[in-house]
Amino acid sequence: MNERGFAGIAYGLAAYGMWGFFPLFFRQLGHVPPMDVLCNRAAWCCAFVACLIALGRRWHKVQLVLRRPRQIVLLATAGMLVGSNWLIFLYAVDQRQVIASSLGYFVTPLVNIALGMVVLKERLNRLEWGAVALAGAAVLLEFVTLGKLPWISLALAGTFGLYGLVRKQVPVDALTGLWVETLAMLPVAFAYTLWQAGEGHAVYSGHDAQTAMLLAVAGIVTAVPLMAFAAATQRLNLATVGMLMYINPTLQFTTAVWLFGEPLTSGRMLTFVLIWAGLALYSWAAWNKYRAKRGELEVETPVQKT
Repeated sequence: MNERGFAGIAYGLAAYGMWGFFPLFFRQLGHVPPMDVLCNRAAWCCAFVACLIALGRRWHKVQLVLRRPRQIVLLATAGMLVGSNWLIFLYAVDQRQVIASSLGYFVTPLVNIALGMVVLKERLNRLEWGAVALAGAAVLLEFVTLGKLPWISLALAGTFGLYGLVRKQVPVDALTGLWVETLAMLPVAFAYTLWQAGEGHAVYSGHDAQTAMLLAVAGIVTAVPLMAFAAATQRLNLATVGMLMYINPTLQFTTAVWLFGEPLTSGRMLTFVLIWAGLALYSWAAWNKYRAKRGELEVETPVQKT
């Protein structure tokens, strides 16, 4: 692997590693209501990204997006989806349901396959059908084990899968896209803030110094892994990026079990075994597609002999 590849691996490890340790960070804000954390997270992230755009003199890229109504609508939709994902995750951390959140992020790649089939009319091969079937069996088992739908896991996987589907349709760089997405969240955040103010509760003020600092840092730690992820995808093939994505839910899972002491029943363990088997099939299918595509490119562009 060349220097560019090693840099891509480093960026990918940084991105997924930071996402994986999000439960540890946001557990420090357990005394703040999840919606309050979301409002602060969106506002501080928007401000931080705006500073980065200004320092990089990239406002012309923002102006290009703001002149295209379709891109504004799509990015605003993406903002609502990823904002919902953030809120559900914060709720899961607050309710000691980090195992459920890790399951949701494990399921996300398989949701992407299903969305590709339903929305983009993509054809699935046998391995991908097997992966989807195992994911369906895992959700059914979770339903039987819990006696109710695992809505946290399904909502996290669904919102992030739909976010990826919408975001894929907007050819905008990560910084510009993130700024518009968080900007789209602010009207909802401010409406909630006004409502809470009428109830005598301050969303953005009245915190002790440590809490205020953590809320501000939440905006930064939201933006940094997204930038690292963008840098990784520019240097690595999608197959490698796909393999790295399991770092996040794996870290969340181990954090929940070993550090937070969340119970792991035999039924839920079997759920994860089914999901991991589905992900193994998914990874194998993705790797085979990558090798086939790479082989086609090598045939189309033969190496010239000197």
